[in-house]
Amino acid sequence: MTAQKAITGARIFDGLFWHDDQVLLLDGGTIIGILPQDDLPAGTEMISAGGQLLVPGFIDLQVNGGGGVMLNDRQDVDAIRTICAAHAQFGTTALLPTLITDTFEIRARTIAGGIQAKAENVPGFLGLHLEGPHLSIARKGAHDPALIRPMDPADLEAMLACAGLFDAMMVTVAPENTTVEQVKAMADTGIIVSLGHTDTGYNTIVEYAKAGARTVTHLFNAMSPLGHREPGVVGAALDTGSLHAGIIADGVHVDPASMGIALRSKNGPGRIFIVTDAMSTIGSDQTSFFLNGREIFRRDGRLTLADGTLAGADIDMLASVRFAHEKLDLPLDEALRMASAYPADAAGVAARKGRLLPGLDADFVILTENLEMNSTWIGGNRVFQA
Repeated sequence: MTAQKAITGARIFDGLFWHDDQVLLLDGGTIIGILPQDDLPAGTEMISAGGQLLVPGFIDLQVNGGGGVMLNDRQDVDAIRTICAAHAQFGTTALLPTLITDTFEIRARTIAGGIQAKAENVPGFLGLHLEGPHLSIARKGAHDPALIRPMDPADLEAMLACAGLFDAMMVTVAPENTTVEQVKAMADTGIIVSLGHTDTGYNTIVEYAKAGARTVTHLFNAMSPLGHREPGVVGAALDTGSLHAGIIADGVHVDPASMGIALRSKNGPGRIFIVTDAMSTIGSDQTSFFLNGREIFRRDGRLTLADGTLAGADIDMLASVRFAHEKLDLPLDEALRMASAYPADAAGVAARKGRLLPGLDADFVILTENLEMNSTWIGGNRVFQA
């Protein structure tokens, strides 16, 4: 029988409240609770956090690559393992490897790789995010327009076949290339339908949300803006309480002032949560890489095509949390929720992840008081030590 562990000497944030002079008690990969050290069972293994911060592990629902690997280039279980390990260095304990618009065959191999990653219990693997190919040409961003197309019956069948395979499955689509009926069919099976890369208007987004769409992909980017007569996708995302919205917190994709306005304006219960939209550069020394045969350049915290079009982000989750806390002047607990509790809610995995509560997975990060990495723990096991 595995001995229980207790993480001692930390200031603990459970996703709701801070706890001082308490310990986090684990049994295997599950949290037993937060309690006084004097109340620990006999024989508990003690692990000191050295007076640092212990917070819920970060959950990233949009990760295109890491560790020098792009999911579009490699879809096998080893590629997924590399991506998850690269992001664990920065506190991410659960993520959705994300396939950017590609061919039917590449998508099929991605799903097969994800099934294998699930079977092998790859640490940090939560499921898949298929971003495209059913997007709007007008708001394509860095997606290859030659690969963008309407969702046909075979596409829908492939999506529905993924239902229940993973802890979470997300699909980004645009109303221009998917129908309300297709969105409802996917949502009814538990697939997280996210609306993005779309130039449609407010009323259409509301209609698709009523059909079951749950999130909006990288708020402000690749979507119709908030206007005074047409609120656009941005207005619908902020005004529609049922919708959650991911946002890239790097100061490049969205101006901090716009981020602050959005956070103050969002109707609930849906929340704005942090995504990295990270590419293969995270955890690597790459200066460039290729996507669908086009070179993407890494310069000054930006990733761009040759014409300057932004192509994903060069930021990790911990840096995103620091940005939200320091540049947006958010309380640290709220910045942490945007990287843990809120994405867990959006992905429908809050019964297992996103907070440090009894019965949930023992996924957590130990940070210095200056928000630098100490260690990352997934399922009660330390997977990274700075």
